[in-house]
Amino acid sequence: MTIARSGVYNGMPASALGDHGWECPWSGPNGGQCVETKRLADGRVAVRQSTDPDGPALIYTPEEITAFVTGVKRGLADHLTAH
Repeated sequence: MTIARSGVYNGMPASALGDHGWECPWSGPNGGQCVETKRLADGRVAVRQSTDPDGPALIYTPEEITAFVTGVKRGLADHLTAH
């Protein structure tokens, strides 16, 4: 595991990033379950599961988040929600 100079690394406890600034990009009838995101001071984005705020945070670069969101908008992640 590589720890960045900022001390922020993939898999770190999300609670170590603080409680302030986490956002759920969607609200609706999801039973309180969503993926929350937080923009970090260096531009990276942390992602955590809302039902496990003390669990691990995944840390992505702005380029990785842009690629993911672009793919979602193009329908490339539709298979993840297929029933």
